[in-house]
Amino acid sequence: MSDRKTDDRFRPAWWLSSGHLQTIWPVLCRRRIRLETRRERVELPDGDFLDVDWIGREGPIVIVLHGLQGSAESNYARGLLREIEARGWRGALMHFRGCSGEANRLPRSYHSGETTDVDWFARELRRREPETPLAAVAYSLGGNVLLKWLGESRTGNPLQAAVAVSIPFELGAAADSMEVGLSRIYQWYLVRRLKQAVYAKMANGSFELPLTGAELDRLRTFREFDEAVTAPVHGFPSAQDYYKRCSSRQFVDRIETPTLVLHSADDPLMHSGVIPGPEERSAHVEFEVSPSGGHVGFVSGAWPWSVRYWLEDRIPDFLEAHI
Repeated sequence: MSDRKTDDRFRPAWWLSSGHLQTIWPVLCRRRIRLETRRERVELPDGDFLDVDWIGREGPIVIVLHGLQGSAESNYARGLLREIEARGWRGALMHFRGCSGEANRLPRSYHSGETTDVDWFARELRRREPETPLAAVAYSLGGNVLLKWLGESRTGNPLQAAVAVSIPFELGAAADSMEVGLSRIYQWYLVRRLKQAVYAKMANGSFELPLTGAELDRLRTFREFDEAVTAPVHGFPSAQDYYKRCSSRQFVDRIETPTLVLHSADDPLMHSGVIPGPEERSAHVEFEVSPSGGHVGFVSGAWPWSVRYWLEDRIPDFLEAHI
């Protein structure tokens, strides 16, 4: 077959047969998972902060990176944290700046290529516990950040293993895909949440833009938002330059940490052509591309009342061999 060959380890629920259904079900229909987490505020060298939600008291540490405007309240994150604790490990969900429920202090925030915070946090954990096994799991935008960081750092990071799920390997192509068909619904929802975060920072006086609130309100697409907000705030001359420099596809062949990439060919947030081919992949990176699964979905089970969230089995099984 082609270099986009699919993997059949995941078997989707027959009643969630499309990528859209696989994507929507865990968000709208999954019951909230009760967890006893504890929050740590980590002060950063530049005067800003990260909020980290911890679970578990001892054992290896798994850093969890959420997706765009996600948090420790996201169902996929809570499901994984529960499994991490069940395996006798510790989970550390690192909220990107401004995603923990409180606006961050500085004008800058986070974006798909911002790797300095995860680099700093991982090294801080290694400084605290030099002998503790350390891994990372990341979803969507967080997955792009993780793969880019692994490619940048090569052997210079402290991780024993990593997993990335539903990654927008080419940011420009993903932005274009979100302007087509039903994917525009996801775009509307996510851009709306991004604008709400900007309004919150403007209200507390930590954020200024060369555009008015009315102009911000008129932004409708990812490309428009990135052109008007993400790029200028984070030092990129344009959205296109940001997409080009921060897309993780160009970093996959440099990764030297054992890494599992879980992706779906029917992910409605991007087309399957963005998936790196075998010649673009490091020997240390294992790809499992399922025909179905949606975006951070991967829901299986014979009936709606006997659902299984496959990622929460597959991810810990991979990590078990390394940590």
